[in-house]
Amino acid sequence: MWTSIRRSHARRAPRWQGMGVALAFLACAGLAACTATETPSHAPTAGADSTASWPSSGEVDPGTYIVTDLTVPFEITLPEGWESVGWGAFKEVAGEWGVAVSFQSVGHVSERPVLIPTNGCAWRDAMVEVEASRKAYVAAMTAQSAMVTTSPVEVTVGDYTGVEFDRSVEDGVDIASCDHALICIWSERRDACAHGLLAVSTRGTERVFDLNGELAVLAVAEFVPVDPALRREARAVFDSILFAPRK
Repeated sequence: MWTSIRRSHARRAPRWQGMGVALAFLACAGLAACTATETPSHAPTAGADSTASWPSSGEVDPGTYIVTDLTVPFEITLPEGWESVGWGAFKEVAGEWGVAVSFQSVGHVSERPVLIPTNGCAWRDAMVEVEASRKAYVAAMTAQSAMVTTSPVEVTVGDYTGVEFDRSVEDGVDIASCDHALICIWSERRDACAHGLLAVSTRGTERVFDLNGELAVLAVAEFVPVDPALRREARAVFDSILFAPRK
């Protein structure tokens, strides 16, 4: 197994107070819930002496898996009842997404910039080009209207140092009055938003890393009110992500 997480607690907000989700959990289209349209496949069990490859979809057996979607591969460990969507995993509550963990590449610093609206509610035709770097991304997230972001704190996962912050929707935001009834976080296109929120109740935590020039965002989110046990379980899955050592 790879090395454990070391986290600085200076200026750290309470773990589940005022969380938000500024990530692509709505990466399917941004305007509709992400639901499976095919019969899910059952992933192979990760045994005690082996690490299974991460499945692209379907129910995931409890165990540790290796994910190679980012520049740096990483391990993730899940308990029973989780399902894969390729770029993350979720667990249902009463037939809805209750909690989820995602891992996505926002871009590469040497390639095209990320498009981030200064106001997540009034985002149509208001995208700003932001360099696909950790520093620029975090600054844009902190300044974005319609969202509340806690002060970033340093976090180290394996040999890689990043920052962690919580996000929530500002009080008084009426999502029905936002462009396309959607709070936009970031996008790859100027004419649409594929990464945003469909409900003001969504909350979560992001970890942002520069993986050899790749801007990677890991996140844990709560979509509906869940009991403390499931909240702790989702956080444990999030904390189980461990990057491979530098070579």
